Amino acid sequence: MTDCYTKKYKMSDGGLRLRIQTKAGPKVLEGLFLASTVGTLKQVISDSVKIPVNKIKIRQGYPPRVVDISNEVAELSTLPFRSGDTLIVEEDEALETQASFSSSDQSNVETASSSQHEQLDALLHHQLEEGASGILTRKVVPADNSCLFTSIHLLMNEGLKDVSASLHLREVIAGIVSSNPDTYCEGILGKPNSAYCKWIRDKNSWGGGIELSILSQYYHTEIAVVDTQSGRVDRFGEDRNYKERIFLIYDGIHYDPLVYESVEQTGQIKTKFSIHNAVMLAQALELASEAKSIRQFTDVEGFSLRCCTCQQPLRGQREATQHARATGHIQFGEY
Repeated sequence: MTDCYTKKYKMSDGGLRLRIQTKAGPKVLEGLFLASTVGTLKQVISDSVKIPVNKIKIRQGYPPRVVDISNEVAELSTLPFRSGDTLIVEEDEALETQASFSSSDQSNVETASSSQHEQLDALLHHQLEEGASGILTRKVVPADNSCLFTSIHLLMNEGLKDVSASLHLREVIAGIVSSNPDTYCEGILGKPNSAYCKWIRDKNSWGGGIELSILSQYYHTEIAVVDTQSGRVDRFGEDRNYKERIFLIYDGIHYDPLVYESVEQTGQIKTKFSIHNAVMLAQALELASEAKSIRQFTDVEGFSLRCCTCQQPLRGQREATQHARATGHIQFGEY
């Protein structure tokens, strides 16, 4: 369940992965680092889109603003770029021959350039959507064994946090599973179909991959789960050509929803995104990278647990799963 955007961005070693938008369409620049020079960036762009180095103009943000790339020995760390950003790249004839134009000629160039700007602005706006004027951020939900269900309900309902909704989603899953016993057999579920349905209705049962797959189909929406331990993204429903995507972030035992918050309009959030919006996917990966760098994850194979029913000490998710299957005990606590 991966694509070209599910690779982890190596922010720790200064790697930069930049997406550029040109008249010919989008491209991805790789092999750049924070220590690379502006001259190197311009050469990489020139090689990629066949624009002469001395005619490259870069704009960024929304509304787009021109980035000063006149100092070719300056490091990219001095520019307002971060890995995953989208830049507008234009060929500007005025940069090479500006001094030789009369004022009337310059006016003509500016008119042509303005028209080009409008076309590229439209392309960028379509590509970035709201991404340039806001940020993807984590919304914390209760760690009550139903975090997956609460998170998905929040994202599918424009940010509404309703912890009681998890009961409804558990019933939805149980209904789908019980109605499709051939698809959801013991080999898939890890237990008999009827036993699974009873188990998933229990408010103390955790959701995971099976439940994510079912809810993706139920909502006709791709669910992208960003794993802070591995830095990867698992995409549920990616092969079904859904139009929209939602994001969850997962630290090994807990799920939280990721929502887009506008920096221009306080309180305005967005929870669903176009399946083609690579900018939001890049922001989600960056959040995972930052969380991993400060170890905001749980090692699911190394953490200590105790069964709340029989007090049996356990180590990691694997032992907990085996214990649950052997005894039917499903309530665990860390210690």
